[in-house]
Amino acid sequence: MNNKQCEKRKAFSLQHLCRGSNKKPVEVYFFVDPLCPECWALEPIVKKLQIEYGEYFSLKHVLSAQLTSLNTLKKAKPEKMAQVWEKTGSRSGMSCDGSLWLENPISTPHAASIAIKSAWLQGKQHGIRFLRAMQETLFLEKQNVTDPDVLLDLAAQVGLDVEEFKKDLLSESSAKAFQCDAKIMYEMDVDQSPTLVFFNENIEDEGIKVSGYYDYELFKNILFEMLKEVPDPSPLPPLEIFLEYYTFVATKEVAVVYDLSIEQAEKVLKKLQLQQRVEKVPVKHGTFWRYII
Repeated sequence: MNNKQCEKRKAFSLQHLCRGSNKKPVEVYFFVDPLCPECWALEPIVKKLQIEYGEYFSLKHVLSAQLTSLNTLKKAKPEKMAQVWEKTGSRSGMSCDGSLWLENPISTPHAASIAIKSAWLQGKQHGIRFLRAMQETLFLEKQNVTDPDVLLDLAAQVGLDVEEFKKDLLSESSAKAFQCDAKIMYEMDVDQSPTLVFFNENIEDEGIKVSGYYDYELFKNILFEMLKEVPDPSPLPPLEIFLEYYTFVATKEVAVVYDLSIEQAEKVLKKLQLQQRVEKVPVKHGTFWRYII
């Protein structure tokens, strides 16, 4: 990579994703269930919102998988869960392979949430990377992400201290962190995944809660409403810088972020494939792309 590319990548990282703790005018709580296909489907929209308007809001991930809903999931019929995943993957463009529920079903759903909180104990960025890796492993590779061996592999993959992570899986700290998220969920009256709750700096203003999957424009307009202004979006990074930063993305994510159709996004990505900059990874619904370092 030349110096110019290095500077562009650094600018993208700092401007959009690696900001400090400066107070921002809007705070967004993102209630996410790691086993929920609708939460996975929302990934492209959250990416675009962060890239274009991330300087105006902070994003706080909250695990919305309460034990009661997890127990319900555990008792659900595998055939029904498989159908839900297949429909979501086909509709959203973020692939979900429902055959997991027929071949390798999740037996202890709460273990996934505890694992994410254990990763978060090693830092927010580690926690976010672990959540994404877990979703990829679950929805694309059909692996049981509550299996201890799978969890340890994920921890190593995202650069965690594996021994520390292994201890935290059984620690009181992880359990308390999970309970804290459940408390936030209860206090904000959130009963669905995904849900985004927007707050601005004026404590007299009520927050705005949006539950379920919606198009990007809705979330953008809510942000503007909370800001009481219409700010200019940050410029999008060059596509290759975007791919290098995220390393593994869906065609759908590229299409949403860059305002392209799926066909246009595929065409651009295939050009990069010919240049050996990305590797095509076919999945059950759609395509993913891995950046070649």
